[in-house]
Amino acid sequence: MDLKLRDRICLVTGASTGIGRATAVLIAAEGARVVATARSLSALGSLPDAIAEAGGVEPVLLATDFTHDGAPERLVADALALCGRVDILVNNAGGSRPMARPDDQDAWQESFQLNFRAVRRSSELLLPTMAERGWGRVINLTGAVVAKTLNAATPAKAALESWSKAAAGHYAARGVTVNCVAPGRINTAQILDRIHPDEASRQDFIWRNIPMGRFGEAEEAAALIAFLASDAARYITGTTIPVDGGALRYAF
Repeated sequence: MDLKLRDRICLVTGASTGIGRATAVLIAAEGARVVATARSLSALGSLPDAIAEAGGVEPVLLATDFTHDGAPERLVADALALCGRVDILVNNAGGSRPMARPDDQDAWQESFQLNFRAVRRSSELLLPTMAERGWGRVINLTGAVVAKTLNAATPAKAALESWSKAAAGHYAARGVTVNCVAPGRINTAQILDRIHPDEASRQDFIWRNIPMGRFGEAEEAAALIAFLASDAARYITGTTIPVDGGALRYAF
């Protein structure tokens, strides 16, 4: 499918691994020029080769640590200086933050900075110029917004979904869409190394929760993101779409 992304400029955060990397490769293969960012340039080292193999143009690589003050402002300024504009923003940077203590203020602060404030600020800096041009896409990666265990990322992602719906309504009439993608269990380093580090844990979770009988692949989430970034998705805004194999939570 030709998503007609040729000559679009797409900024993808958290692009070194997993869904972010798969998204950068797919959107580049569809013709867009990708600005890819991660905490270090070394983490992005093999991305240009992967994009070239997919038939995309050479990406722009930027290092950004969103836990630092002023990071969104510096990233957007650098992207605009190098590319002139950003048409598509994929806010993938973020991460789960399980908590041992509910009163760990540093953990709450760090999680909200990474999973909500940095995403909101990056978007706020780009949405007005997208609206001026009459076309733009913001896709925010969220996830579960209710959890059985304490995790500082969960309420931060809930805040992001709420903000995204409000932003979608504000910009909808000017050709700009704002949507969220909520991945379930995807075969990424975060899931396989931290949340389900052994096969027994993975199979137990699948049996209890995922009717499709497996974890997803990063490319399966990237396919939805690329579609939402396209003109074909112009009537979809203010929504959250799960990519989770039909996940259910059974009461046993």
